[in-house]
Amino acid sequence: MRILTASDRALLVEAADLDEAMRFNLAWAGVAGVEELIPGARTVLVRFDPLRVAASDLATVLEGTTVETGHVPHAREVTIPVRYDGEDLDDVSASLGVSVDEVIARHLAADWRVAFSGFAPGFGYAVSSDPLFEVPRRPSPRTRVPAGSVALAGAFTGVYPRESPGGWQLIGRTDAVMWDIDRDPPALLSPGTLVRFERAMAAAVTGSISGPAGTSRIPDDPARSGRVDGGHARDGADHRGSGTPRTIEVVRSSLQLLVQDAGRPGHAALGVSASGAADRTAMRDANRAVGNSDGAAVLESVGGMVLRFHGAEVAAVTGAVGSLALTDRDGVTRDIPPGVPFALADGDELALGHPDRGLRYVIAVRGGIIASPALGSVAADTLAGLGPAPLAAGDRVAIGDPRAAPRAVDPHALPRALPAPGETVALEITLGPRDGWFTDRALRVLVDQDWEVTPRSDRVGIRLAGAAPLERSVSGELPSEGAVTGAIQVPPDGQPVLFLQDHPLTGGYPVIGAVTDRFLDLAGQLPPGVRIRFVVKENQ
Repeated sequence: MRILTASDRALLVEAADLDEAMRFNLAWAGVAGVEELIPGARTVLVRFDPLRVAASDLATVLEGTTVETGHVPHAREVTIPVRYDGEDLDDVSASLGVSVDEVIARHLAADWRVAFSGFAPGFGYAVSSDPLFEVPRRPSPRTRVPAGSVALAGAFTGVYPRESPGGWQLIGRTDAVMWDIDRDPPALLSPGTLVRFERAMAAAVTGSISGPAGTSRIPDDPARSGRVDGGHARDGADHRGSGTPRTIEVVRSSLQLLVQDAGRPGHAALGVSASGAADRTAMRDANRAVGNSDGAAVLESVGGMVLRFHGAEVAAVTGAVGSLALTDRDGVTRDIPPGVPFALADGDELALGHPDRGLRYVIAVRGGIIASPALGSVAADTLAGLGPAPLAAGDRVAIGDPRAAPRAVDPHALPRALPAPGETVALEITLGPRDGWFTDRALRVLVDQDWEVTPRSDRVGIRLAGAAPLERSVSGELPSEGAVTGAIQVPPDGQPVLFLQDHPLTGGYPVIGAVTDRFLDLAGQLPPGVRIRFVVKENQ
């Protein structure tokens, strides 16, 4: 066992092989201070609460773990019918040195077991004992892989739960529903599941489970979005304050307008990341200003927009700094200070200008935003497709009863210094877990040069550009392993990607370092054109 620093709140434990990693993952469930375990191909990422356990003390506990070498128990069995007509079958056959018929026959004959989840909700990494299946990824990933694609990469087989980019080799298709939020459990393939593939005999097939849990398709139901359109609450509720339906109407949307809350931690086994507000401080400050609980649902906006309020409200805007103007039904406009609660009358319109500083506005309304939850949260996860869909012009969202807010309105503004394009900010980082994959020069470049935030950035990650790329000292592919929010992942071009809230749980590019937790909110507010200077945390 080797224990590496993954961030100031996570350790990465290297195991001898996949079986040992799975046994460690089971053995560490319930260890004091551990918040979540994310197994990988030969690792377990251990996220912990530093207020409950120090990293050094936790490492001592983990190092003292002994596990039996027997068979890892499985949770259930799943059968998935497949049509073997994948675009990459011939390439897979050639790379393995066997016929296409033999590839199919051995894929059908093998007993596959889901080792871990990641990449997307419902994507299970299944491995078998058949030594044939060691398949290289495609040299260039596809930008679009259809949902239901059965694919191979390395020693694993997997099924894409939804349309997404991907670099695995496609060998077939299935109509089995890999992810259904209304199913228990939602993921058809979860860690410990035994999987058997069979030839599909009909045009439409679904996976079957041996055990009490059945399968069902996700209905095409717009109520999942939690929006309100045309005055009808899609979540079935009529949220009223003083006798008037309370909603927010989007008059003009921004580059991205989302419902967010504190997220959905604790679902790594399903391949689901925590997601949640990109700027937790801004969400907390906005909610406290209007008297909500800290994690009440808010609106998160990238850039300016216009909202119309239906029903009397109290609201506050935090996060990005820009012009805030409130116009009443008589056309009278007044400026609104950031971070300070303000009253709204029915029909008032709030216009948010393009931010001068920062990137994301947070808008809280007393009573909170109401939407249909997914796994206990209404946070919009843009990578996983969970939670309410992005809001567009004409959409409405419902607002909860202001009388349910637990606190009084807080009139105190909490200004924060956020950067503007062209300015430089310092982000504190820890090195690791894969800093050893890089040259000494790369480690110096990481902290000595500025990295510019590029426009190709979103809630999944911030793509950075630097004059000198980060050079690797270890070549080859890294077996998939867990990654934290704030991880600085380095793809082959040497230009890093800083993971934000909607990042995949696992990845195959080495992570050279990670932004510490107290700087993550600042990272979520960096607009394109801002330059970053990384500073290694003292006494790491």
